Amino acid sequence: MNLIFIIIVSSVISLIGTMIGASIGVFVKNPSQKFIGGSMGFAGGLMLSVVAFDLIPEAMEKTGFCNVIFFYIIGIVIIYAIDRVTDNGASNSYVKVAFITSLGLMLHNFPEGVIMGCGFLAGKSLGFKMSLIIAIHDIPEGLAVTTPLMAAHKSPAKVLLYAFITALPTAFGAILGVGLGNISDKFLGMCLSIASGIMMYVVFGELIPESNNLGSNVINTVSLLVGVTLGLIMMNVM
Repeated sequence: MNLIFIIIVSSVISLIGTMIGASIGVFVKNPSQKFIGGSMGFAGGLMLSVVAFDLIPEAMEKTGFCNVIFFYIIGIVIIYAIDRVTDNGASNSYVKVAFITSLGLMLHNFPEGVIMGCGFLAGKSLGFKMSLIIAIHDIPEGLAVTTPLMAAHKSPAKVLLYAFITALPTAFGAILGVGLGNISDKFLGMCLSIASGIMMYVVFGELIPESNNLGSNVINTVSLLVGVTLGLIMMNVM
C-alpha cells in the first residue's frame, strides 16, 4: 500500500480525534465528568473488542501463538515504560501539567502511528478500523491537553495549536510501522502483537481506571459494553 497514503490517513484521522477533544475543552464550558468518563469507557470497549477479536487473531495467523505472546508482552513493557517516564506526579501548576501531559501524549501518539501503519499493511479494512478506534481514543486525550491550559487562561488559538502539535508524532510512527511491517509477514505479525500489548495496556491501565474515577459505574459499564458491541459490528461490516 502507498506509504504517502498511509501517512496522510493516519495523521489526519489521529488529528481529527485530538482536535475534537480539544474543541470540546475550548468551546464547551466545563464538560461533565460523567461525559468524559463515559467517553473513555466507550473508547476502551471499542479498543478491547478489535484487539481481542481482530488484531490478535491476525497476528497469530502471521507469526504463531508463542511469538504473539512474547511480543504482546514486549508491547506492554514499552508502553508501561513510557507511562512511568511521563507520569506527571502531583504538580499543581496548570501549565506544567499541560506540558507534561502533552509530552506524554506525543510519546503515546508515536506508537499509535506504528499501530495504524502496521494495520494498513495487514489490510486496508484493518487499517481503517484501527485508525477509527485511535481517533475515538484521542478525543479524551485532546480534552486532557486543553483543560489545564484553559484553566491557565491561555487563548483558544494557542490551546488548539498545542493540541495539534501533540498529534504530529503519529505520522512518524506510521512511517516506522510501514518500514517494520514491510520486512516480512512474520515480522508484521510481531509488530501487530506489540501493538496489541500497547493497546491492551491503554485499555486496562488508563482508560478504564480513569473512566471509573470520573463517572458513574453504571454509565461507564454501559459505555464500555456499547464500545465492545460497536467493535464487533465493525469487524463484520468493514
